[in-house]
Amino acid sequence: MPRIAYVNGRYVEHASAAVHIEDRGYQFADGVYEVCEVAQGYIVDMSHHLDRLARSLSELRIEWPMARSSLKVVLAEVVRRNRVKNGLVYLQVTRGVASRDFLFPANTRPSIVVTSKKVDPAIAAKRAQNGIKVITVPENRWDRVDIKSVGLLPNVLAKEEARAQGAQEAWFVDTDGNVKEGGSSNAWIVTRDGVLVTRPAEHGILRGITRTTMFEVAAKLGLKIEERSFSVDEAKAAREAFISSATTIAMPVVSIDGHPIANGHPGSVVLSLREAFFHVAEKILA
Repeated sequence: MPRIAYVNGRYVEHASAAVHIEDRGYQFADGVYEVCEVAQGYIVDMSHHLDRLARSLSELRIEWPMARSSLKVVLAEVVRRNRVKNGLVYLQVTRGVASRDFLFPANTRPSIVVTSKKVDPAIAAKRAQNGIKVITVPENRWDRVDIKSVGLLPNVLAKEEARAQGAQEAWFVDTDGNVKEGGSSNAWIVTRDGVLVTRPAEHGILRGITRTTMFEVAAKLGLKIEERSFSVDEAKAAREAFISSATTIAMPVVSIDGHPIANGHPGSVVLSLREAFFHVAEKILA
């Protein structure tokens, strides 16, 4: 069966799906996106993702492409048509198609694209058993990273540098030497006392949906969380480190810039968070 995408009101074959060359997402990165995990046929934390989509659209003054209730139906239908039991569903909204001009166009309808693909959960499970390596890079992104914008070139370059160094993620570091977040994830450490630490999401990082759910998971497990900055040196000396995102859930970090974290193996705290996540997260049947 061919993959199916939803593009501006139509379900089309993925191979022939297209938007106009003057779509502002292509011309200016004038758009936003969301990615939801699909697990066992359920879309995970969809309501929270749509809440964040609403905020991103509002911050960029882009209209909703359709009613929220209709968008839920489209997301589920794209997952169903692609027969995705485990994987992800991707949603992108741009300001729409208009003659190239920096100013907002008048009377332009937003463009929407929804795709879904299968991902073998065994791959992530095996990666979690071994953990991942992280490098650090200087922060070089625009100030509004709290908006989930499609303008991701600094993230692309950071993650490519990570790959070049044999790592799987890059952490952006501010001028004070404190960790901000990963190229496509939020950053966490576990202190020697077993406290989870992650940077506050009011400014300077994206308020990850999985990050938000992780607060509920930690509470269920009786774990304490501190929202504060932490330095690269503190992270290297931590009991554990990990990342969170819709596509990784909680993924152990076993080294930072070549420095092993603790004994260089995944720790028990992050693995317990990973195990408990789906018992807490919202699950909507596709």
